[in-house]
Amino acid sequence: MLTTVNAEFDRVAMHAVRSSLLREQAEATGLPLLAIPIPWPCSNEEYEEIMRRSLAEAGERFEMTHVAFGDLFLEDIRAYRETKLAGTGRDPRFPLWGIPTDELARQMIAEGLEAVLTCVDPRRLPASFAGRAFDQSLLNDLPDGVDPCGENGEFHTFAWNGPMFSRPIAHTVGEVVEREGFVFADLIPEG
Repeated sequence: MLTTVNAEFDRVAMHAVRSSLLREQAEATGLPLLAIPIPWPCSNEEYEEIMRRSLAEAGERFEMTHVAFGDLFLEDIRAYRETKLAGTGRDPRFPLWGIPTDELARQMIAEGLEAVLTCVDPRRLPASFAGRAFDQSLLNDLPDGVDPCGENGEFHTFAWNGPMFSRPIAHTVGEVVEREGFVFADLIPEG
């Protein structure tokens, strides 16, 4: 598992999930974790240099030859990732690319994925969605124009159970706050 962590707050960048929950997620999936610390604030230039250096180190440490992304249909994001990985010896993979997002969301839920919305862009989705379970009820309640997988940045999630997990990740939804134009639901580890 590879992700960036806001070094100032020790949380997954943009999702705002505590690093302790991220570590539990990696353990429950049986995957090695590469949590890349980034400063806050972080310019795009800084981000790109940190990622370049981290991917080079990870390539040697884990003998990593590919990087899989969860991108679904945004051509510009895919092109950016492909450009940044060009010449690194790490080929980008997009295993979910092109699957219709309404179909994918229903399939993930039907197959047992359990997740919670941790970040909501209130310009695209009401703030009341922060902290809600990613389930059929949520899909039914999404306003027109909101992607059911949040592919346009409408929301971000934390997956805490499903067929890829050896155990559920115990947590409760804590305080919901608005910061820097986004609404975040704090997930508090249990146990």
